[in-house]
This record gives sequence, structure tokens and C-alpha cells, in this order.
Amino acid sequence: MKLADLLQPQAVPAGKETLEITGLTLDSRKVEPGFVFAALAGVAVHGRRFIAQAVEAGAAAILTDAPVPDCPVPVLVAEDAPAELARLAANFYPKQPGHVVAITGTNGKSSTVEFLRQIWHAAGFDAASLGTLGVARGQSVETTGYTTPDSVALHKALDRLAREGVTHLAMEASSHGLKQRRMESVTLSLAAFTNLTQDHLDYHPDFDDYFNAKARLFTERLPKGCPSVINIDSPWGERMAELSRETGHIVFTLGWRGQDLQIHEITPRPASQDVAFSWRGQDFRIDIPLVGEFQVLNALCAAAMAWASGISQDVILDSLPRLTGVAGRLEKVGETADRAPVLVDYAHTPDGLDKLLRAARPHTQGRVIVVFGCGGDRDASKRRLMGEIAAREADITIVTDDNPRSENPALIRQAVLEGCPGAEEIADRTTAIARGVDLLRAGDCLLIAGKGHETGQTVAGVVHPFDDREEGRKALHLREGSHVL
Repeated sequence: MKLADLLQPQAVPAGKETLEITGLTLDSRKVEPGFVFAALAGVAVHGRRFIAQAVEAGAAAILTDAPVPDCPVPVLVAEDAPAELARLAANFYPKQPGHVVAITGTNGKSSTVEFLRQIWHAAGFDAASLGTLGVARGQSVETTGYTTPDSVALHKALDRLAREGVTHLAMEASSHGLKQRRMESVTLSLAAFTNLTQDHLDYHPDFDDYFNAKARLFTERLPKGCPSVINIDSPWGERMAELSRETGHIVFTLGWRGQDLQIHEITPRPASQDVAFSWRGQDFRIDIPLVGEFQVLNALCAAAMAWASGISQDVILDSLPRLTGVAGRLEKVGETADRAPVLVDYAHTPDGLDKLLRAARPHTQGRVIVVFGCGGDRDASKRRLMGEIAAREADITIVTDDNPRSENPALIRQAVLEGCPGAEEIADRTTAIARGVDLLRAGDCLLIAGKGHETGQTVAGVVHPFDDREEGRKALHLREGSHVL
């Protein structure tokens, strides 16, 4: 593709209109001959430090936010370089599914986009979901490693999915991705908001910045006149709904206080929940095969999004009792001979852990046992809070290592234990999980929280193979009569 095909006419350097561009990247290590290297500001360093390396690797042009003296290749200077990169990526990878919807919020995004994909599939559409778990389509999942991929990877994925026949795509929109303009030039037809609780305050300077980053999905990315689906069970949801209305969207609200879809009652069953709700004046009662109030909210948010995207109410209501859970989200990996279950969940925030533990309680006749830790190089203020929640909501707490990353894991555990001084401390996560399984008695439940679907543990900058689900299964195998999934 020619450089002139990627840029606005006035932005093309004189005499470089026919310069052949073979690819785009933000990573200087991935530059190939003919690539545009985007030298953007990062969390720790600016990409300008790697321009010489990119040029040596064959970069045909550099995109950045300030002039680069004596650069031997054309320099494309943009005031908002991240947004410009997204526009270049959209031109380089021009196709997108006809219906792309995005959902933001602290918790629930992964489950909601997957439930929406399942409803679309039941309606007969070739649908996919994109987010923390990767790209899911049919029975396959392709891991990406990011909630919202960088703009180049995102547009490349959109183009490929569209060419493969996907017509409906549900994607997660992280606060990082929105603030860093990764979703620029994505054509959205619908957006949704789940909730806002403490997370990512290592990246955002304060909670207002965190909210404002999420709000960009509605104030900047979703076109006027499009529908938005908002859970209004919190002041943040009310505020987001008002912003969406002011922007000119058709707002659909849900939740216990929802005006369009309102939950009235949730009755826990052994492996499901009986949910009574009203939907635009009609009352319904459906058994949804998911555990935890928050999963009901995710499922109904997906239902509202499906309706707003044009799916009939009958198809949606028929799909809800057939939904299947998401990997690493209250995922059952087995049970003891006494039928005490072992569940793995991604809960890694105070709100997430609180909801997880409270979700398990109605389904548990005996003790709720939890194994969890906190990640390093992330918001340290949530560690004690999560300890306090575990001490309050669980009967037995085992504090272990999560992903220490570059931090001293003992200090992370110490901070968590300040909130739950009566907990057991077992540094090795495999040993901690085995201990939790060993403690199980009839009527108990074991929750392994924090890593969910992840298949690695990052210690001192090195990723070691580790899967909570497999460790739970291994521990169950050692107990006679256990049933492993």
C-alpha cells in the first residue's frame, strides 16, 4: 500500500506519495522493511528512543508526536499520534464486521461479550467476541493477551474477522485502551457499561480519571443516535447514563434499579439461579444456568445489548437458559467425593472478590474457603482491602502469591494479611491450592481467585507456566473419589 493511501493528502510528505508501506507496528523489535514505526509515549519510556533501531531494521517512515532531526526516513508528526496510528491502521486494514459493539466497566466485560456472542449465534449470525480471553468464534478461542489490543492488532483482527464472514462482533473496551486511543476508527453501533469499582489506580491518577477514560466510549467513540446499555445500580452508572443521553444516544438502563430491564428477585439453585425481572412492562421468570448475582447482571446486560442490536425478544429469552459460562469465571474444575466443589475465578479487585465470595455463600451449606493473592506492580492500595473482604466474607482464607511481577512477593502477602491477620499464609500457589482442597468437607466450597483463565505466573519478570484450573484438578486427583472436570 502507498503512503498516500494511508494519510490525508495534506499530511503526505512532499515526494513520498508512492512510498510503499508493508506494515505498521509500535514495537521496534517487530519492524520489517517497509513498515511505519509508531514512536509513541509509553508508561515507562517514549518510543522515540527506538527510532534508530527501527530505521536500521528497515522502517520506511516514523510516526511520532514531535519532529525528529536528521532522521533518514520521512517523519509523520501528529499532535495526537496514538489516534493517528489508529487511523493509519484502519486504512491499512479497512474491513470491519457490520455490527461492532463495545462494553466497558471494571468487572463483567469478558462474560458479557461472550454471552452476547452466544445469543447472536443462537439468532443465526456468524458472531465473535474479543477481549481478555482472546478472540472467540464458534468453538475456538485465539489468545491475544490484552483486554483491548493495540490499534494495529485491533484493526488487523477486525479486518480478518470481517473477511472470514463475521458480521457481529462484541468487544471489551478497557480504560487503558480508551485513554490510549486504541479504539479510534472502530465503527461502533452500540456501547454498554457494567460498573465501576477500584482498579488500575496504578495507571490512572485518581478515580475521576478512571471514570473519564471509560466515559470516552460514550462521549467520543459511539456515534450520536446509537443505542447505549447502562447498568444504573451505582451512582457511576447513573452518571454514565446521563453523559450518554447528553451525547445524543438512545439509553437503555438495566439492573435492580433499571428502568427498561429491572431485576426483582434472584433465587439461588445448586447450579443455577431463578431470576424474576421485568422487561419494558412485561414480567418474566427464567432459570439461568450461572452461579452468582453478578453473572445474572452480565447475562441480562448481554440480553439488553442483543435486543438493542436488533435481536427479537423471543430469541433472547430462549437463549438465556442455555448460556454457558466463561473460562476462568466461576469455572468449576471438579468436586470431592462429598461433592464439595472447587471453583476458579478471575476476581482480582476488591469489588470482584466481594461479589465472588457473596455469590458462593447462597450455594454453600458449609464453609467458604478462598485462596487468593494480589498482583505486583499494580494498585497497592487494594491489597489490605481485599484481605478485609476475605476475612469478612470467607470462613477460611489462604493468602498466597498471584503474579508478583517485579515486587517482593512476601511484602505483597504482608500487605494483604494486614486486612486478614487470621489467614493462613502459603507462598507457593500450588501448595496453597492443595491445602485448600485438603480442607474441604461435605457442604464446603473452595474458591481459587485472582488468575482465572491465565496460564502463567509472572515472578521477577519471568513468566512460568501455571494454571489455577490444572492445579485444582491435580489436588483433587489426590483425594479418593473426587470427580474432576
